[in-house]
Amino acid sequence: MKIEVLGTGCAKCKSLYENTKKALEESGTIAEVVKVEDIPSIMKYGVMSTPALVIDGQVKCSGRLATPEEIRGML
Repeated sequence: MKIEVLGTGCAKCKSLYENTKKALEESGTIAEVVKVEDIPSIMKYGVMSTPALVIDGQVKCSGRLATPEEIRGML
């Protein structure tokens, strides 16, 4: 599983990254987590507002900070 956290490095983007790592740890799921900060890569997903969470190439949420509980449900 590959998880991408899209964002330009703002506080919410960093928090989404941490929430994602926490959700993986709590659920026992193993996945590669990558921060994507360059605008062209973010735009290829059609995301208009960050932070955004992409799981296996599919945008799961954007424009808000998902909680670890929400992320566990997306896994």
